[in-house]
Amino acid sequence: MKRKYFHGLLWSSAAGLALTLNAGCSALFPKARQQPSFYSLDGAPATPRPAIVGASPELSAAPTLLVNPPTAASGYDSQHIIYVRRPHTHEFFSHSDWIDTPARMLAPLIVTALQNAGAFRAVLLTPSVAAGDIRLDTEIVRLEQNFFEQPSQVRFTFRAYLVDDATRRVIAWREFDESVAAASEDPHGGVVAANRAVQVVMEKLASFCTQAAATWRSAAKP
Repeated sequence: MKRKYFHGLLWSSAAGLALTLNAGCSALFPKARQQPSFYSLDGAPATPRPAIVGASPELSAAPTLLVNPPTAASGYDSQHIIYVRRPHTHEFFSHSDWIDTPARMLAPLIVTALQNAGAFRAVLLTPSVAAGDIRLDTEIVRLEQNFFEQPSQVRFTFRAYLVDDATRRVIAWREFDESVAAASEDPHGGVVAANRAVQVVMEKLASFCTQAAATWRSAAKP
């Protein structure tokens, strides 16, 4: 009887020691955390545009466009990737972020799109020491992946104002609203769709600025 008791005591002690060692190992080697993923808006054009070689007389007479850095509406001015499951409620992915704020990533994309349009003598991002004829002010109104329907949709709403830099008069303004279906119901699928939406809006922005600048030039001629 004493032997059985002694064996039971040994087994209990060994089991307790094993639990203690396991707990110690867990403390020494915690579970690996999920590594965050960072995404960008790359702005690759949806359709290639021909390169502009040299400076034609018409281009030399074209206006210089100054591009102010874009702003963003409240909630869209951070690196969080926003998604929506319920109206009026914004959420963001816990392990996926933009590599920079969308507004800062958009600035060089706007300049490139407008340079490729070939309607301006120069397109410069402010601050710049150069003088300009027209100024472009832009705002991100919305950039989010909504799960109201399947597949989820990324919606990008972007507002643009062209301003006569000398008179501060608004020449033209437009709001662009583009929705693109996500190929997968995760952050990566949303990012791919967001890039496509941005590409389409950049093309529409270039067309809008080209037409508005041409109208402005015609009206400014004596």
